[in-house]
Amino acid sequence: MSSVPKTFHGADSGKNITRLIKMKNFKMNKFNKIQSTVSVLNIDNIDTDQIIGSDHLKITNKSGLGKHLFSDWRYHEDGSNNESFILNHPSSKNAKVLVAGDNFGCGSSREHAPWAILDYGIEVVISSSIADIFANNAFKNGLLPIQLGHDKHDFLLASHGTAITVDLQQQTISCDGQSFSFEIEPFAKYCLLNGLEQLDFLVEQLDQIKQYEIDTNKQINAKEYV
Repeated sequence: MSSVPKTFHGADSGKNITRLIKMKNFKMNKFNKIQSTVSVLNIDNIDTDQIIGSDHLKITNKSGLGKHLFSDWRYHEDGSNNESFILNHPSSKNAKVLVAGDNFGCGSSREHAPWAILDYGIEVVISSSIADIFANNAFKNGLLPIQLGHDKHDFLLASHGTAITVDLQQQTISCDGQSFSFEIEPFAKYCLLNGLEQLDFLVEQLDQIKQYEIDTNKQINAKEYV
């Protein structure tokens, strides 16, 4: 009869998860309600390379990536600001909500894209269509991606500089006298509301994980003696 490998024991599993948490250098903030102005970037098919260029992908520190957000559009070749780009306009100053054209975040998978958006100060991205991989990366890092129907999206595209409230708990958007709801996957909502990255969520379940592995270990040992 062979013994159960040590890695099956709940205590070791807990240590492994805790070790991963200590390796993280990122803490998500709790997301509840955002009150801001709308910044509109009415361009379709904005891909992740336009969000942040591939020459910045070797950077592993999220802090400071915001200055590279949309850099090909925000800056001239000499490095000076492109004043015609909407994020450089005074009406976009301190805006935390970005309304973009259709199919936002398409292209290659790069977690640096939501990193750069968040570091710039944007906390909500709204479009009529958001690429799945980008949306998943956004949720994992505390950025709220919202997909709306075309009528609601068109309304917000015409609302640049207008005050907006995004309430995650109630799943509502209020802007210029209009209010409408949005959909979000329950697990993503739970993590955002509680400021939990996926590893943090695992730590919350650590006692249950340990008990499950202990029970499984007993079942395996019992079968070996049959």
